Amino acid sequence: MRGDSIEKRMNWYGIFGKYGIVIVLIVLVIVSGILSPSFLKLRNILNIFWQTSYVGIIAIGATFVMIAGGIDLSVGSMVALLGAFAITVVNAVGDTYLSVLVAIVSAVGLGVALGFGTGLAITKGKIPAFVVTLGGMAIYRSLVLNFANGGVYMSQSMKYSSMGMSFVLGMPLPMLVFIGYAVLAHLLLNNTRFGRYVFAVGANEVASYYSAINVDWVRIWTYVISGVSVAVSAILLSSMMGSVSSSSTGNGFELDAIAAAVIGGTSLSGGKGSIFGTFFGALILGVINNMLVMLNVAVYLQGMVKGLIIIGAVLLQNLSRD
Repeated sequence: MRGDSIEKRMNWYGIFGKYGIVIVLIVLVIVSGILSPSFLKLRNILNIFWQTSYVGIIAIGATFVMIAGGIDLSVGSMVALLGAFAITVVNAVGDTYLSVLVAIVSAVGLGVALGFGTGLAITKGKIPAFVVTLGGMAIYRSLVLNFANGGVYMSQSMKYSSMGMSFVLGMPLPMLVFIGYAVLAHLLLNNTRFGRYVFAVGANEVASYYSAINVDWVRIWTYVISGVSVAVSAILLSSMMGSVSSSSTGNGFELDAIAAAVIGGTSLSGGKGSIFGTFFGALILGVINNMLVMLNVAVYLQGMVKGLIIIGAVLLQNLSRD
Protein backbone atom coordinates (compact mmCIF):
# COMPACT_ATOMS: atom_id res chain seq x y z
CA MET A 1 0.00 0.00 0.00
CA ARG A 2 2.80 2.33 0.96
CA GLY A 3 4.56 1.58 -2.31
CA ASP A 4 1.40 2.40 -4.26
CA SER A 5 1.10 5.71 -2.38
CA ILE A 6 4.67 6.66 -3.20
CA GLU A 7 4.18 5.68 -6.85
CA LYS A 8 1.02 7.81 -7.11
CA ARG A 9 2.85 10.73 -5.53
CA MET A 10 5.72 10.36 -8.00
CA ASN A 11 3.21 10.27 -10.87
CA TRP A 12 1.68 13.53 -9.65
CA TYR A 13 5.15 15.07 -9.39
CA GLY A 14 5.90 13.90 -12.92
CA ILE A 15 2.66 15.38 -14.28
CA PHE A 16 3.26 18.71 -12.55
CA GLY A 17 6.90 18.75 -13.65
CA LYS A 18 5.85 18.26 -17.27
CA TYR A 19 2.71 20.41 -17.37
CA GLY A 20 3.23 22.68 -14.36
CA ILE A 21 3.77 25.76 -16.53
CA VAL A 22 0.38 25.18 -18.22
CA ILE A 23 -1.31 24.63 -14.87
CA VAL A 24 0.16 27.88 -13.54
CA LEU A 25 -1.10 29.75 -16.62
CA ILE A 26 -4.61 28.30 -16.26
CA VAL A 27 -4.71 29.24 -12.56
CA LEU A 28 -3.55 32.77 -13.38
CA VAL A 29 -6.23 33.13 -16.05
CA ILE A 30 -8.94 31.93 -13.64
CA VAL A 31 -7.78 34.25 -10.84
CA SER A 32 -7.51 37.17 -13.27
CA GLY A 33 -11.02 36.44 -14.56
CA ILE A 34 -12.38 36.49 -11.01
CA LEU A 35 -10.62 39.76 -10.15
CA SER A 36 -11.68 41.40 -13.41
CA PRO A 37 -14.50 39.79 -15.47
CA SER A 38 -13.51 41.84 -18.54
CA PHE A 39 -10.20 39.95 -18.56
CA LEU A 40 -11.84 36.89 -20.13
CA LYS A 41 -13.27 38.78 -23.10
CA LEU A 42 -11.98 37.44 -26.42
CA ARG A 43 -10.70 40.86 -27.44
CA ASN A 44 -8.56 41.07 -24.29
CA ILE A 45 -7.22 37.52 -24.69
CA LEU A 46 -6.20 38.27 -28.29
CA ASN A 47 -4.63 41.52 -27.12
CA ILE A 48 -2.54 39.65 -24.52
CA PHE A 49 -1.36 37.22 -27.21
CA TRP A 50 -0.64 40.13 -29.55
CA GLN A 51 1.38 42.12 -27.02
CA THR A 52 3.22 39.01 -25.83
CA SER A 53 4.26 37.94 -29.33
CA TYR A 54 7.07 40.50 -29.73
CA VAL A 55 8.92 39.54 -26.55
CA GLY A 56 7.92 35.88 -26.94
CA ILE A 57 9.65 35.54 -30.31
CA ILE A 58 12.81 37.09 -28.85
CA ALA A 59 12.56 34.78 -25.82
CA ILE A 60 12.54 31.76 -28.13
CA GLY A 61 15.89 32.84 -29.57
CA ALA A 62 17.18 33.59 -26.07
CA THR A 63 16.25 30.04 -25.04
CA PHE A 64 18.77 28.57 -27.51
CA VAL A 65 21.47 30.91 -26.18
CA MET A 66 20.72 30.13 -22.53
CA ILE A 67 20.51 26.35 -22.98
CA ALA A 68 23.98 26.51 -24.56
CA GLY A 69 25.24 28.32 -21.46
CA GLY A 70 25.17 31.90 -22.81
CA ILE A 71 23.26 35.11 -22.25
CA ASP A 72 22.19 37.97 -24.51
CA LEU A 73 21.56 41.39 -22.99
CA SER A 74 21.62 43.25 -26.29
CA VAL A 75 18.25 42.14 -27.68
CA GLY A 76 16.30 45.23 -26.55
CA SER A 77 18.64 47.68 -28.26
CA MET A 78 18.90 45.37 -31.27
CA VAL A 79 15.12 45.51 -31.70
CA ALA A 80 15.34 49.28 -32.04
CA LEU A 81 18.30 49.06 -34.44
CA LEU A 82 16.77 46.41 -36.72
CA GLY A 83 13.34 48.04 -36.66
CA ALA A 84 14.86 51.40 -37.59
CA PHE A 85 16.92 49.71 -40.30
CA ALA A 86 13.81 48.04 -41.80
CA ILE A 87 11.93 51.35 -41.85
CA THR A 88 14.90 53.15 -43.43
CA VAL A 89 15.15 50.52 -46.17
CA VAL A 90 11.43 50.50 -46.98
CA ASN A 91 11.37 54.31 -47.10
CA ALA A 92 14.35 54.35 -49.46
CA VAL A 93 12.96 51.73 -51.86
CA GLY A 94 9.38 53.04 -51.99
CA ASP A 95 5.83 52.11 -51.06
CA THR A 96 5.60 48.76 -52.84
CA TYR A 97 5.31 45.13 -51.78
CA LEU A 98 8.82 44.63 -53.18
CA SER A 99 10.15 47.28 -50.80
CA VAL A 100 8.50 45.46 -47.88
CA LEU A 101 10.15 42.21 -48.96
CA VAL A 102 13.55 43.94 -49.35
CA ALA A 103 13.18 45.51 -45.90
CA ILE A 104 12.33 42.16 -44.30
CA VAL A 105 15.25 40.34 -45.96
CA SER A 106 17.64 43.18 -45.12
CA ALA A 107 16.60 43.29 -41.44
CA VAL A 108 16.89 39.52 -41.07
CA GLY A 109 20.28 39.60 -42.83
CA LEU A 110 21.54 42.28 -40.44
CA GLY A 111 20.20 40.25 -37.51
CA VAL A 112 22.16 37.21 -38.73
CA ALA A 113 25.32 39.34 -39.11
CA LEU A 114 25.00 40.86 -35.64
CA GLY A 115 24.30 37.47 -34.06
CA PHE A 116 27.25 35.93 -35.86
CA GLY A 117 29.53 38.78 -34.78
CA THR A 118 28.42 38.42 -31.17
CA GLY A 119 29.01 34.68 -31.19
CA LEU A 120 32.40 35.13 -32.83
CA ALA A 121 33.53 37.67 -30.22
CA ILE A 122 32.46 35.33 -27.42
CA THR A 123 33.93 32.10 -28.79
CA LYS A 124 37.01 33.19 -30.72
CA GLY A 125 37.71 36.38 -28.79
CA LYS A 126 37.23 34.56 -25.47
CA ILE A 127 35.23 37.48 -24.09
CA PRO A 128 32.49 36.63 -21.55
CA ALA A 129 29.00 36.69 -23.08
CA PHE A 130 27.83 39.13 -20.43
CA VAL A 131 30.50 41.66 -21.45
CA VAL A 132 29.99 41.28 -25.22
CA THR A 133 26.20 41.57 -25.11
CA LEU A 134 26.28 44.39 -22.55
CA GLY A 135 28.60 46.24 -24.91
CA GLY A 136 26.29 45.41 -27.80
CA MET A 137 23.37 46.87 -25.87
CA ALA A 138 25.20 50.20 -25.57
CA ILE A 139 26.51 50.18 -29.16
CA TYR A 140 23.17 49.41 -30.85
CA ARG A 141 21.25 51.98 -28.83
CA SER A 142 23.92 54.59 -29.48
CA LEU A 143 23.76 53.99 -33.25
CA VAL A 144 19.98 54.28 -33.34
CA LEU A 145 20.05 57.49 -31.28
CA ASN A 146 22.82 59.00 -33.40
CA PHE A 147 21.22 58.44 -36.80
CA ALA A 148 17.84 59.75 -35.59
CA ASN A 149 19.35 62.58 -33.51
CA GLY A 150 17.42 61.16 -30.58
CA GLY A 151 14.15 61.28 -32.54
CA VAL A 152 11.78 58.82 -34.19
CA TYR A 153 12.05 56.75 -37.38
CA MET A 154 8.71 57.07 -39.23
CA SER A 155 7.52 54.67 -41.93
CA GLN A 156 6.31 56.33 -45.11
CA SER A 157 5.00 53.05 -46.51
CA MET A 158 1.35 52.20 -45.91
CA LYS A 159 1.96 48.65 -47.12
CA TYR A 160 4.69 48.11 -44.51
CA SER A 161 2.60 49.66 -41.72
CA SER A 162 -0.49 47.63 -42.62
CA MET A 163 1.47 44.36 -42.36
CA GLY A 164 1.85 44.60 -38.58
CA MET A 165 -1.83 45.43 -38.12
CA SER A 166 -3.18 42.68 -40.35
CA PHE A 167 -5.40 39.79 -39.22
CA VAL A 168 -5.54 36.25 -40.59
CA LEU A 169 -8.61 34.13 -39.80
CA GLY A 170 -9.59 36.69 -37.20
CA MET A 171 -6.24 36.47 -35.39
CA PRO A 172 -3.48 39.10 -35.39
CA LEU A 173 -0.49 38.29 -37.61
CA PRO A 174 2.11 38.64 -34.78
CA MET A 175 0.22 36.01 -32.77
CA LEU A 176 0.28 33.54 -35.67
CA VAL A 177 3.96 34.22 -36.32
CA PHE A 178 4.71 33.65 -32.63
CA ILE A 179 2.93 30.29 -32.63
CA GLY A 180 4.49 29.18 -35.93
CA TYR A 181 7.95 30.32 -34.87
CA ALA A 182 7.62 28.41 -31.60
CA VAL A 183 6.68 25.21 -33.46
CA LEU A 184 9.66 25.51 -35.83
CA ALA A 185 12.04 26.28 -32.95
CA HIS A 186 10.71 23.29 -30.97
CA LEU A 187 11.37 20.98 -33.91
CA LEU A 188 14.88 22.40 -34.37
CA LEU A 189 15.75 22.03 -30.70
CA ASN A 190 14.22 18.62 -30.06
CA ASN A 191 14.38 16.81 -33.39
CA THR A 192 17.77 17.67 -34.87
CA ARG A 193 21.40 16.91 -34.17
CA PHE A 194 22.06 20.62 -33.69
CA GLY A 195 19.46 20.72 -30.90
CA ARG A 196 21.13 17.82 -29.10
CA TYR A 197 24.47 19.59 -29.42
CA VAL A 198 22.99 22.76 -27.87
CA PHE A 199 21.91 20.80 -24.79
CA ALA A 200 25.24 18.97 -24.62
CA VAL A 201 27.33 22.16 -24.80
CA GLY A 202 25.29 23.81 -22.08
CA ALA A 203 25.32 20.76 -19.81
CA ASN A 204 29.02 19.96 -20.05
CA GLU A 205 31.34 21.91 -22.34
CA VAL A 206 34.42 19.74 -21.66
CA ALA A 207 32.57 16.50 -22.38
CA SER A 208 31.22 18.06 -25.58
CA TYR A 209 34.76 18.80 -26.75
CA TYR A 210 35.77 15.20 -26.13
CA SER A 211 32.66 14.05 -28.00
CA ALA A 212 33.93 15.82 -31.14
CA ILE A 213 31.28 18.54 -30.96
CA ASN A 214 32.39 21.89 -32.37
CA VAL A 215 31.43 23.85 -29.27
CA ASP A 216 32.34 27.26 -30.70
CA TRP A 217 30.20 26.84 -33.81
CA VAL A 218 27.23 25.57 -31.80
CA ARG A 219 27.41 28.66 -29.58
CA ILE A 220 27.84 30.97 -32.59
CA TRP A 221 24.72 29.52 -34.24
CA THR A 222 22.66 30.01 -31.08
CA TYR A 223 23.48 33.74 -31.27
CA VAL A 224 22.60 33.73 -34.97
CA ILE A 225 19.20 32.24 -34.06
CA SER A 226 18.82 34.95 -31.43
CA GLY A 227 19.62 37.59 -34.05
CA VAL A 228 17.01 36.18 -36.44
CA SER A 229 14.44 36.11 -33.63
CA VAL A 230 15.10 39.76 -32.80
CA ALA A 231 14.81 40.68 -36.48
CA VAL A 232 11.43 38.96 -36.83
CA SER A 233 10.15 40.72 -33.71
CA ALA A 234 11.56 44.09 -34.82
CA ILE A 235 9.86 43.82 -38.24
CA LEU A 236 6.49 42.99 -36.68
CA LEU A 237 6.79 45.68 -34.02
CA SER A 238 8.00 48.47 -36.30
CA SER A 239 5.36 47.70 -38.93
CA MET A 240 2.61 47.62 -36.31
CA MET A 241 3.68 50.93 -34.77
CA GLY A 242 4.67 52.48 -38.10
CA SER A 243 7.64 53.98 -36.27
CA VAL A 244 10.61 53.28 -34.01
CA SER A 245 11.59 55.50 -31.11
CA SER A 246 15.37 55.69 -30.90
CA SER A 247 15.23 56.14 -27.13
CA SER A 248 12.44 53.84 -25.93
CA THR A 249 11.68 51.06 -28.44
CA GLY A 250 12.87 47.72 -27.06
CA ASN A 251 13.60 49.03 -23.57
CA GLY A 252 13.32 46.18 -21.07
CA PHE A 253 12.89 43.49 -23.74
CA GLU A 254 16.05 41.72 -22.57
CA LEU A 255 14.63 41.39 -19.03
CA ASP A 256 11.27 40.15 -20.32
CA ALA A 257 12.88 37.63 -22.70
CA ILE A 258 15.11 36.19 -19.97
CA ALA A 259 12.16 36.14 -17.54
CA ALA A 260 9.97 34.24 -20.03
CA ALA A 261 12.68 31.63 -20.60
CA VAL A 262 13.46 31.23 -16.89
CA ILE A 263 9.77 30.98 -15.94
CA GLY A 264 9.48 28.28 -18.61
CA GLY A 265 12.21 26.23 -16.94
CA THR A 266 15.32 27.27 -18.87
CA SER A 267 18.35 27.14 -16.61
CA LEU A 268 20.62 30.18 -16.39
CA SER A 269 23.56 27.79 -15.99
CA GLY A 270 22.75 26.01 -19.26
CA GLY A 271 21.87 22.48 -20.34
CA LYS A 272 18.16 22.67 -19.56
CA GLY A 273 15.14 24.33 -21.15
CA SER A 274 12.36 23.99 -23.70
CA ILE A 275 10.59 26.09 -26.31
CA PHE A 276 7.29 24.76 -24.93
CA GLY A 277 8.18 26.20 -21.51
CA THR A 278 9.35 29.54 -22.91
CA PHE A 279 6.17 29.91 -24.98
CA PHE A 280 3.96 29.53 -21.93
CA GLY A 281 6.39 31.51 -19.78
CA ALA A 282 5.93 34.47 -22.14
CA LEU A 283 2.15 34.09 -21.93
CA ILE A 284 2.32 34.05 -18.13
CA LEU A 285 4.25 37.32 -18.23
CA GLY A 286 1.67 38.73 -20.64
CA VAL A 287 -1.21 37.73 -18.35
CA ILE A 288 0.55 39.25 -15.33
CA ASN A 289 1.28 42.51 -17.19
CA ASN A 290 -2.32 42.74 -18.38
CA MET A 291 -3.69 42.06 -14.92
CA LEU A 292 -1.42 44.66 -13.31
CA VAL A 293 -2.77 47.25 -15.74
CA MET A 294 -6.39 46.23 -15.10
CA LEU A 295 -5.84 46.47 -11.34
CA ASN A 296 -4.28 49.92 -11.79
CA VAL A 297 -0.95 48.89 -10.29
CA ALA A 298 1.60 51.68 -10.71
CA VAL A 299 3.70 51.30 -13.87
CA TYR A 300 6.86 51.85 -11.84
CA LEU A 301 6.12 48.79 -9.71
CA GLN A 302 5.65 46.40 -12.63
CA GLY A 303 9.41 45.98 -13.05
CA MET A 304 9.63 44.93 -9.41
CA VAL A 305 7.02 42.24 -10.01
CA LYS A 306 9.00 40.87 -12.98
CA GLY A 307 12.20 40.86 -10.92
CA LEU A 308 10.52 38.91 -8.12
CA ILE A 309 9.12 36.44 -10.66
CA ILE A 310 12.62 35.78 -12.08
CA ILE A 311 14.11 35.28 -8.60
CA GLY A 312 11.23 33.00 -7.61
CA ALA A 313 11.54 30.91 -10.79
CA VAL A 314 15.28 30.39 -10.30
CA LEU A 315 14.68 29.53 -6.63
CA LEU A 316 12.15 26.86 -7.64
CA GLN A 317 14.63 25.43 -10.16
CA ASN A 318 17.29 25.18 -7.46
CA LEU A 319 14.89 23.55 -4.99
CA SER A 320 13.73 21.01 -7.58
CA ARG A 321 17.36 20.04 -8.25
CA ASP A 322 17.96 19.50 -4.55
